[in-house]
Amino acid sequence: MSNQTIAERLTTALALDTPPVALTFTDTPPAGVPGPAHAVTSTCAFWRMAEHSVFYAPADAHYNCPLGAMVMGFPLPEAVQQGLGEAMGSMCDCSYLDPAEAAKVPTVQSSAAGILYGPLADLPMAPGLVVFWLTPRQAMLYNEAAGTASWTQDNALTNGRPACAALPTALSTGNPTLSWGCMGMRTFTEIADDRLLAAVPGNRIESFVDDLERTVASNVTMRAYYEGKKAALATT
Repeated sequence: MSNQTIAERLTTALALDTPPVALTFTDTPPAGVPGPAHAVTSTCAFWRMAEHSVFYAPADAHYNCPLGAMVMGFPLPEAVQQGLGEAMGSMCDCSYLDPAEAAKVPTVQSSAAGILYGPLADLPMAPGLVVFWLTPRQAMLYNEAAGTASWTQDNALTNGRPACAALPTALSTGNPTLSWGCMGMRTFTEIADDRLLAAVPGNRIESFVDDLERTVASNVTMRAYYEGKKAALATT
């Protein structure tokens, strides 16, 4: 199935108002793919840029955000490592992060030289990850489709800061993840306060969309049932 078809089905099922974005870790971009339109302060800002066009960002394009570059699995030059240490120190000093957490932040296990970003519908390669924004209602459907709402499973995958940690978590577990976000994400992406971050491994996106469409259909059925109960009570 084409990336465009998957994007259309995903967008329709969840009624997304921003396009799903795809990321692929690769050493060389397809011919003719440009670099980022401009420098960004954070790795997560690339996700918003990727809503509009396909581009390739090498490792050094991520170094303005030492933590995000680390999470994306890029090797860090000494100056960037120093910046990461300073950022982590600031987080710990204000009790935003416990010092014991620093070494446990998930990272992508990849040696790729960069990342191909773009709208899922337009990506010229198979996606490594698919990222999109959800309202709480959409997150409800996402959670059910991912199987993490099941009381028979112990596989809830939600996290918070840093929001970008949702991406390596999805890759390492092979499961869709959901992040509440972090202050950096909300500052640099300027995403609305009522949005959560979803990340689905690219090799699971097609089956996830199948599950999502079934979930949406079952919720339509349940809504009709509940509306009927509400109407019946209103007439008594």
